[in-house]
Amino acid sequence: MKETSRKRRHHLRVPVLPEEKIQIAQQAKQAGMSVARYLREVGQGYQIKGVTDYQRVRELARINGDLGRLGGLLKLWLTDDVRTAAFGPETIHRLLARIEATQDQMTLVMRTIVRPQADQ
Repeated sequence: MKETSRKRRHHLRVPVLPEEKIQIAQQAKQAGMSVARYLREVGQGYQIKGVTDYQRVRELARINGDLGRLGGLLKLWLTDDVRTAAFGPETIHRLLARIEATQDQMTLVMRTIVRPQADQ
């Protein structure tokens, strides 16, 4: 375990090109680290593992909620509830199409999370 109470007093200066600086900063951000921590850990041979994009995870949670609501409506219709008597087959087909579209949207978001950032 690392000691966190010790202050780091020595600095290393590494000249880089502007595009290298951008690339290093992007990789540090993908790993959820500051540039200093990222370079320190890479320099000491630690394998860097990226963090999941929390914005994408929140988006998946929202989509999952949408699927739950749509599934609830479908279940209500299938139970012959009085409240759904006015819904005809066209409404149900639209609902099924929305569920399918939402599943497709969820698949796209999952692919952006699973696929490494460099591949996008």
